[in-house]
Amino acid sequence: MGRRAVIVNDRMQRGYRYELTAPIGRDFDPEFAPELTPRQMLELGVFGGKYLTDTRDEFPAGWFRRAKLSPLHRDRRLNFFGVDASQPLSVWRAKGWIHPDDPRGWFQWYCRYYMGRRMPEEDRRQIRRWKAMRRHIRQIQVNCEAGNLDCRRRQRQALLHWAYDSRRF
Repeated sequence: MGRRAVIVNDRMQRGYRYELTAPIGRDFDPEFAPELTPRQMLELGVFGGKYLTDTRDEFPAGWFRRAKLSPLHRDRRLNFFGVDASQPLSVWRAKGWIHPDDPRGWFQWYCRYYMGRRMPEEDRRQIRRWKAMRRHIRQIQVNCEAGNLDCRRRQRQALLHWAYDSRRF
């Protein structure tokens, strides 16, 4: 695959440029095995429908065809589990979780990684954060009957935000 440049002009970034160096949806780090694609996450309902609403030019149109999006504000009813499982961006910034190249946070990093952008140091950091979310899977398995999607809905929604498919346990 040849390199392809992407130039971003949205509400949070103007003239940001990055290169796609890997094929879309492939050549992931061996330690990173997300269970959901960005398209699947958007279709299921994540982030109250308020994520990527102004970034349609950056990502494939197919990601948005059946996405549950809210044009004005976050709406927890659009989330798969119908609950709010997000912290404000201000909390993420205060904790140092935001990289300047991805001012919207982890999901923006994942979308760009999925598309083929690679930033080795940042990729390692984000993959470590993704792996840390596994503790929530174990908590659901220990505290909920298998298949009971009403049990720990906030935790399940948070896992969806990190590309784990919490419907399967």
